[in-house]
Amino acid sequence: MLLNKHTLDNGLKIVHLEDRQTQMVTVNVLYKVGSRNERENQTGFAHLFEHLMFGGTPNVPDYDRQIEMACGNNNAFTTTDYTNYYITLPSANAETAFWLESDRMTTLAFTPESLEVQRKVVMEEFKQNHITPPYADIHHIIQDLAYKVHPYRWPTIGLSLDHVANVQMDDVKDFFFRFYAPNNAILTVVGNITFDRVKELSEKWFGKVPMRDIDTTPIPQEPEQTEQRRAVVERKVPNDVLFMSFPIPCVSSKDFHCADMISDILSAGDSCRLYAHLVEEKHLFTTVDAYISPKVDNGQLFIFAMPTDGVTLEEAEDAIWEEIDELLNNGPEEEEMEMARNKFETNLMREWAQRQKLASSLAFHEMLGDAARAEKEVESYRSETREHFMEVCHNVLKREKASVLYYKAIKG
Repeated sequence: MLLNKHTLDNGLKIVHLEDRQTQMVTVNVLYKVGSRNERENQTGFAHLFEHLMFGGTPNVPDYDRQIEMACGNNNAFTTTDYTNYYITLPSANAETAFWLESDRMTTLAFTPESLEVQRKVVMEEFKQNHITPPYADIHHIIQDLAYKVHPYRWPTIGLSLDHVANVQMDDVKDFFFRFYAPNNAILTVVGNITFDRVKELSEKWFGKVPMRDIDTTPIPQEPEQTEQRRAVVERKVPNDVLFMSFPIPCVSSKDFHCADMISDILSAGDSCRLYAHLVEEKHLFTTVDAYISPKVDNGQLFIFAMPTDGVTLEEAEDAIWEEIDELLNNGPEEEEMEMARNKFETNLMREWAQRQKLASSLAFHEMLGDAARAEKEVESYRSETREHFMEVCHNVLKREKASVLYYKAIKG
C-alpha cells in the first residue's frame, strides 16, 4: 500500500490511500476516545455520544439527509478505546463528506430534543442487549471480575442504565469539548481521490476547526493478576454456562499475535482442539468457543462453554483445564500454527476488500503509532515461531491469572 500522510496546523492527522479501481471514496474519522476515558460514575458516554453526533448541528439539522442526497451511506461504532465514524460515497461527491465531518467536529446543535431522542435509543439498546435476553449480563460480570482498576471493567454501553438516564446537557457539552477535536482525531481517506485533492479539501474544511485542550487524565492501569478470581451467579436461563478469561498483552505488544493464535488453536472451527475433543469426541459441551478482546491496554482471552445435560460446571472446568495443560505441556502441531496464520491472513484480506474496514483499520494503526504497521500484520503472524508461542502461552494461560464464572441456570 502506498500511504500518504499529512498533518494540519490544528493537529488533525490525515492518512490517504488512493484506489483507482473504484469510483467510490470512504472518509473515516477516528476520535481517540472510548469508554476507557469515562468517569466511573458517568459511564456509557462515549457510546451515547456516537448517537448524538447524528443529531445535527446549527448548520446541518439533518445529517443523514445530506448523505442520502450525495448518494452515500454512513455509520459509526464505539469501542473501549476509540470512536469511529465513516461515510462512503461516489468520488465526485467526496467534498460532501469533508464538509459534514468538519461541521460536526466544530460543534453540535446540543438541543434538548436530540439528547432525549438519543438517550431513549441508547437506554432501549441497553435493555435489549444487556438486561432482557438470556445471558445478557454475562460480559458485565466477567469484565468486572477480570478488571479491578482499569475502566475496561465496564462495557461500552455503560456500567449502569442510570448513568445514561441521568445525563445532563452540561455533561454532554463537557464531554464533546474534552475529546472531540482535530488534535484528538485521525482522518483516513481511501478510494478514487488524489492526495493533492485530499489535502486541498482537508485544509478547506477541517483547517478552520480550532484545536482544543484534550483531557489527558491518566488511565489507571490494571496491576498484574496473581490470584485466581471466581464468581457464581444464578439466573433464569436455559442452561449452565462456564466463562473463563485470561489477561493478554495489548495490541501493540510483540506478544499480542501469539495470544491471538492461542484462541485460534483452541477454537477456530470444528477441527480445533476444544470443539474436536470436548464436543465431537467426549460430548461434554454443546457449545465451546475461545476468542480475544484486543485492547490498547491489556485485553482478555475468553473461553465460553455450555455443558451438555448432566455435565456439571466443575466437570466442564476440569475438561477445559485438561486441554489447556495439554497445549502447555506438548505445544501445538506445526499445522495448527499454519492454520492460525492462514486464518488471520484470509480474514484480514476479506476485511480489507471493504474500503470502510480498510479505512478504519488504517486509522486504528495510526492511533497506535503508524498506519503502515497495518500492512505488516500478516508478516508478523507469519514470522511467529513455536518457541515464542510457547513462551506467551505459559505466561497467559496461568491458573492464577484466570477469572472463572459459573453462570448457573435456576432449576424449577
